[in-house]
Amino acid sequence: MSLHTYRAVANGIRTDHPIPNLPFVDDSHIPLDDPVAIEAIGRHKADDMFGREDRCTDGGWLVFTTDPLRHDLGWVVRWHPEHGRSVMVYRDDDVASVHMVMGFEEQAALLFRAGGYWWDGTTWYRPGQVWDGPGEKYYRRQVPAAVTVTAKDMLTGGDPARARVLSITELDVESVLGSPAGDWRDALALWASRHDGDPARAVVALAAPELTGDQLVGVAEMAGIAGIGASTLRAYVSRGEGDVPLPQSTVGGRSMWARPVAEEWAEQRHRSAEGRIEAVGVDRETGPLPPGIAEVWTRFSRSFFSQLWERPTWRKRWALRWRTESAVREIAETLSWDVAADVTKLVRVHDLAHILHLAMLREFAHGQELDRSIAERDEHDPSEHDHNDSADRPWEAWGFYGITPPTARMLDWLIRHDPATAAHTIEEIIGEAERRLEISRQVSERSIKKALSLDGTLDKDARHEFLERVFSPRAVST
Repeated sequence: MSLHTYRAVANGIRTDHPIPNLPFVDDSHIPLDDPVAIEAIGRHKADDMFGREDRCTDGGWLVFTTDPLRHDLGWVVRWHPEHGRSVMVYRDDDVASVHMVMGFEEQAALLFRAGGYWWDGTTWYRPGQVWDGPGEKYYRRQVPAAVTVTAKDMLTGGDPARARVLSITELDVESVLGSPAGDWRDALALWASRHDGDPARAVVALAAPELTGDQLVGVAEMAGIAGIGASTLRAYVSRGEGDVPLPQSTVGGRSMWARPVAEEWAEQRHRSAEGRIEAVGVDRETGPLPPGIAEVWTRFSRSFFSQLWERPTWRKRWALRWRTESAVREIAETLSWDVAADVTKLVRVHDLAHILHLAMLREFAHGQELDRSIAERDEHDPSEHDHNDSADRPWEAWGFYGITPPTARMLDWLIRHDPATAAHTIEEIIGEAERRLEISRQVSERSIKKALSLDGTLDKDARHEFLERVFSPRAVST
């Protein structure tokens, strides 16, 4: 998943939606009406160039490409059939990530403003930070009382004669991101003088109560909201760590965030992998540990200490004359055996076997569902097929169902660590598949054998010997 933490560095002069406080750059060398042609500028042209074009669900398209003159810069163009196009320049290292966010992570986003606030054509939303795991997307949180600010609202007072359009080779990225020079209203007036569209439809920014100056928080207050030190937050920002959202404003060189953005960042930290470990964790010097890991650590610490110190025959081996290779190897083998023999406590193999049983049956059932769907397709539209059953129904020719690699690897693990439990589990799976799913033993056995041969790590001869002792006798299974 990607968080929108990428800063545009310029507007293309033919954009319909200018980004505030960024210069306008000549984009005449970019064929803005043809996404395929834009993609072709950078795709497969050089090792440091790339381009990609994708269609959007709203009928529009999104494309990026490395600039042909400045390979350190790239163009992102988003076109919508109703709202027109945004033409933006980013660092080339960022364009693919921006494309991923707009094209896949947040497909409804037509443009981003104010440090990640985004607009879908009607509504403004806060920066996506809190991840919705089941939905595989960020939770969308609308901005209360948001007002769209258009170019028409900002044109008063601008003088196009005081501004100019830069060439891409003139663009100074560091200067732009540091402190944009000049009155941007002049640049906007120059853009308007060259733009044929209605400035009232050109979205420039948003205004909302939470974005007013007295509602913004600085580093110290944001760190306090998240429960960390200000120095930690500064370190996150300087190193690009911690998924810190872009600031909504910069005042006197200081980054400022909207309070809700800071609160949602803290919320996501609370819900992160580290936060979830902290919820159940056991405090140790190294930080919170999952309780299961802490229990294993404690158990083996006690066991090793007992053997190394409390056993007189071993304690004397701390003496220098006992520190021989063979003596140390003997101790190492004894301690490592303690770990190996404890595997069934580290992993509850019978519980694992039960879950594996359910997973394998689900794999078989899914295979049956695919069989039926293909059979129904053939029945409803036989003209598309050549009626070759072995070609159209490969499961009948091959005689097995595919098992996904994670499931196959877990079965392999169970065989290698507890062969008796694994054998009993395989027998149960084959039996229930036969009774409940009406899958023959032969198909189940071939499916298991194929999966282990593809994704297992057991030696081939050992695997064959084991399965021969588990599967039905040859007279039954062939």
